[in-house]
Amino acid sequence: MPFIKTSLRRGTAFDTKQAIVKGIHDALVDAIGMPTDELFNLVHEYKPEDYVYSRSFNGIARSDHAVVIEITMRRGRSDAMKRKLYANIAENLESQASVNRKDVFIFMHENDYSDWSVGNGVFAMNIVQQPGAD
Repeated sequence: MPFIKTSLRRGTAFDTKQAIVKGIHDALVDAIGMPTDELFNLVHEYKPEDYVYSRSFNGIARSDHAVVIEITMRRGRSDAMKRKLYANIAENLESQASVNRKDVFIFMHENDYSDWSVGNGVFAMNIVQQPGAD
């Protein structure tokens, strides 16, 4: 179950936020085979003065509307899967939310089942993605 934190410039329209969340989710489903019902994306707005970043790092010309995507998920995906995921996110955000792919900044945190509890205070290692009734 990936957990996503998406940071957007304050004032981003609701429809754009929704399109960004959907674009990220669709990329996760396509690139890493994430189940479609595993949608957990915490969207945060930042004030322009609260996010200071290089507009030219690594030769990429960024605007004032950077989108920062943090993905936390269980380790085990190949580099090829991650490459596809990052490319799909950039493509989806550009085509579905009109976000310039140059403004998409993604980074990944990987951990193990022992680092999660996804409800009821249950150690995730005990459930390992076994769906059940609440």
